[in-house]
Amino acid sequence: MMGCTLLRSPGFCLFDSGSYNMKIIPLEQIKEVLPSIDLVSEIEKGFVAYSQKRSVVPPVGELLLDKGEVHIKYGYIKEDDYYVIKIASGFYENSQLGLPSSNGLMLLFKQETGELAGVLLDEGYLTDVRTAIAGSIAAKYLAPKDITRIGIVGTGIQARLQLRYLKAVTDCKSVLVWGRGEEQIEGFRSDMEAEGFSVKGTTAASEVLLSCNLIVTTTPSKEPLLFAPGLQSGTHITAVGSDTPQKQELDPELLERADLIVADSISQCLERGEIYQAIRSEKISEEELVELGSVISGSANGRNSPEQITIADLTGVAVQDMMIARAVFSAVIAKVV
Repeated sequence: MMGCTLLRSPGFCLFDSGSYNMKIIPLEQIKEVLPSIDLVSEIEKGFVAYSQKRSVVPPVGELLLDKGEVHIKYGYIKEDDYYVIKIASGFYENSQLGLPSSNGLMLLFKQETGELAGVLLDEGYLTDVRTAIAGSIAAKYLAPKDITRIGIVGTGIQARLQLRYLKAVTDCKSVLVWGRGEEQIEGFRSDMEAEGFSVKGTTAASEVLLSCNLIVTTTPSKEPLLFAPGLQSGTHITAVGSDTPQKQELDPELLERADLIVADSISQCLERGEIYQAIRSEKISEEELVELGSVISGSANGRNSPEQITIADLTGVAVQDMMIARAVFSAVIAKVV
């Protein structure tokens, strides 16, 4: 029978099965080590490995339920120590029950033997964080140098995290947030003004396009929220909410007007997200796309003029989960053992 032994750090369990040790790491410990990890560099390396074909990432596994959705993402980087399987869910009506909308965990297995090395009980938190990190990376390479105002579409956890991680990219603190109601907007404003931002709210999404030149969309909307007529020269948009074939935050004409369209994964974006919707509408073609990893490595151009309109479609790639899971696991082991 397996036993659980608490090591020096509270909440950390070591299960001895007789043949190998398997570590279970709870959310509390995950949050403890995150500040010590250069997450941007780790996830940038993952994107580059993906675009250079040095990783194996199968198609996304997906369960679409009446009340929510479950994504299963998995894969490995060649010659790495682990392969990773991530399960993450979104149940967007949970707030009415006093429950978080996200949940999930990450599993690390040894590539050489298939042994389960670790379980990260992150409750979906690492998925939220790696998504926000990807947003900051997209802004780093694609946003205009002079950011006059940040537009956030959505008021939930991801909206807050995206804005928080943009601090590493820009000193701009002027924010316009779109929300579906005054209560949601006020909650967002209160939280983010406590972190040093100056936040104004609107229930008219068109205002975001008219007054912001760095925009992040973070909703699970199934119909467009932003439309081409309000698009200004020099704007960058990072779309992170549309990660299934059913979701859509951007009108396809926005992508048609863009000078540069960047996908986190071209193959994945051909099947889901804003790029999928725009290609289906015959507004853009696959040949116009470049991958974020190629932009990071310099093998493809990012923004090269202040007037460019750029759009990044981030559907979430398993390589992000691999990198953050490995980094967290290693940091916890180093701290505890």
